[in-house]
Amino acid sequence: MIRKIEKLIILAVFLIVSVCVSAQDGTYGAYSPYSIYGIGDISKEGTAYNKSMGGTGIATRNRRFINILNPAAVTARDSLSFMADFGLVQNNTVYAQGNLKSGHNTFNIYDFVLSFPIYRSSAFMVGITPYSDVGYDFSSIETNPDIIGNTGNISYNSYGTGSVYQAFLGAGVTFWKKLSVGVEAIYYFGNIDKITNMDYSDASYRSLNSGSELTVRGVTGKFGLQYEQKLGGDVSMIIGATYKMGSKMKGYATNFRYANQSSVTDSLRHTIDTLGANGMRFGDEIGIGISVKGGERWSVELNYLRSDWTKSGFDAAPGFAVTGDSRFSSAVSQSFRAGFEIVPNRNDIRYYFKKCSYRCGVYYDQAYYKLDGNNVNSMGLTLGMTLPVFKWYNGISIGVDLGQRASTRNNMIRERYATFNIGFNIHDIWFRKIQYD
Repeated sequence: MIRKIEKLIILAVFLIVSVCVSAQDGTYGAYSPYSIYGIGDISKEGTAYNKSMGGTGIATRNRRFINILNPAAVTARDSLSFMADFGLVQNNTVYAQGNLKSGHNTFNIYDFVLSFPIYRSSAFMVGITPYSDVGYDFSSIETNPDIIGNTGNISYNSYGTGSVYQAFLGAGVTFWKKLSVGVEAIYYFGNIDKITNMDYSDASYRSLNSGSELTVRGVTGKFGLQYEQKLGGDVSMIIGATYKMGSKMKGYATNFRYANQSSVTDSLRHTIDTLGANGMRFGDEIGIGISVKGGERWSVELNYLRSDWTKSGFDAAPGFAVTGDSRFSSAVSQSFRAGFEIVPNRNDIRYYFKKCSYRCGVYYDQAYYKLDGNNVNSMGLTLGMTLPVFKWYNGISIGVDLGQRASTRNNMIRERYATFNIGFNIHDIWFRKIQYD
């Protein structure tokens, strides 16, 4: 019976993935009007496991999953375990501003991570995941009769695409079976395009095409620690902390402005600026967390993160700053997260769904920017579960994030979204010594 359920689960997952791939827009890694500023919409870190726990993970030690939120957590494993995680995300959003409403959906590969032991109580992980995404498309027409009476109809269009990814390499070690420390090297890379067009219906006027092509690079480091203290029986408390250094942003920004008329194009501006020379920076980040768990049956966790982007240099930099009726400005981002997990009976041999892990979580995020002096906040509820597949710790993690960003007050755009996550947890035992020949 359990084997039949596992086969049905695998078939259902592949059907879901196929539908998502055929339905997705194919252009954007993410889609939000707020991604017009800076390096775009910063992704929520973590695998499908972390996401269904409200984004927690700083104080998580779970040998069945790879936890990429704290490099010290990589040592929470069976000593001979090889582990891998591959994730997919599908997002559906409804936007509202005043009486206007619209919707959009995206689909993307989210993460790919490998982890294996090094020596005794030490372990290693390597992977890649999105760091930020840019995706937006605005259009409007000129309605001022004094202007269009002289020039004819004028249409405006602005759009942006691209992503910044982070490749990471981390290692951790545990001392005295209580204290774990870890370090991680992170490399940022990606390309972002932001384009604005102004077109005249009257061919005697020159249309304008302007924008920026950004090539972003960067290197930073992340440090983590976790301390586990037994409270009695199989109950223990874990305290965790992480710190990611702020780092100089490298790469370059190509800013251009062209005038087009018939087949003639005139270059009004074309500059290439080095980002590092302009003082552009990634924000630093500090995180703390505390969790209590009852063996492998249940756990509860609270996390807090703070990241300072006030010295990013985005506010006045071409390609990063936003000019117009509304103004963005760099700020300090904060996150409050909580999650809970329970497994009814991990070793049940009769009822498959008693072996599954069930999770829920909540979060409240404050973005790394302000709009006209107003904070852009997000809040949401997460739900998820892991379906065991075959032997060892192999499984399929599924989750949903139901939330809202901003509101319709102060002429802001409200986003209400449902994000679905699927993670494939792969586990095997390596380096076993043969006892008998």
